[in-house]
Amino acid sequence: MPLSAVIVDDEQLARDELSYLLKAVDDVSVVAQGHNGLEAVNLVREHSPDILFLDVQMPGLDGFGVIKKLLDKKVPMPQIIFGTAFDQYAVKAFEVNAIDYLLKPFDKKRVLQAIEKARKRIQTPVAASNEKLDSLVKMLEAQRPQNSKLLLRSAGRLYLVDQKDVCFASIEDGIISVVATSHEGQSNCRTLEELLEGLDHDMFWRAHRSFVVNINRIKEVVPWFKSSYQLRMDDRKQTEIPVSRAQTKRLRELFGL
Repeated sequence: MPLSAVIVDDEQLARDELSYLLKAVDDVSVVAQGHNGLEAVNLVREHSPDILFLDVQMPGLDGFGVIKKLLDKKVPMPQIIFGTAFDQYAVKAFEVNAIDYLLKPFDKKRVLQAIEKARKRIQTPVAASNEKLDSLVKMLEAQRPQNSKLLLRSAGRLYLVDQKDVCFASIEDGIISVVATSHEGQSNCRTLEELLEGLDHDMFWRAHRSFVVNINRIKEVVPWFKSSYQLRMDDRKQTEIPVSRAQTKRLRELFGL
């Protein structure tokens, strides 16, 4: 019998890439795809897949939140293969708990290795697998940054800003600038990925490769050329931020466009 698989990732390109790679595997059948955490929970309950390819970073209910809900609801757990772009603390937790993961962009050879591991574990008692997943979630919760404030450098001074007051952050020439209601300054983070690690994933969204925005501080969605959009923020300058084509669908989902 072929292995059934469900793919859940908030990025269409990532889902398409993984689905394409899995087509080369004769005995793996993708039975469903989803784009957020709630869909992941529902699809696992509906299809009872052998394997769940699950994105770590998703707005709202992230990959770890999905696992927590499945464990709480005592849903029969598939073999989990996480997908992650940058979570260093998450990767360490995966390795400690022997839970498999794939780094983005996906590599064909690595995908095949993950499937082979999952195949061997199909016969593993469910309780043992669930204990590992539960341990993983607890470890990640302990390591997840808890600081609700952001450190900004401005005019030789250091300011602590509440995350809810941050409008957006941008990167140019390797320097991250942050605009908040009371201050504008630079972050010590080297990349937007690193900055996002310490931010509330329910509140902040990477609308473009060069911009992270606070969803709650978007004042207006402005239609732009060729079915694209810009975001007018509620900072003092009412800055307009482009939405990348890859994130346009996510924008429509967020606001029901």
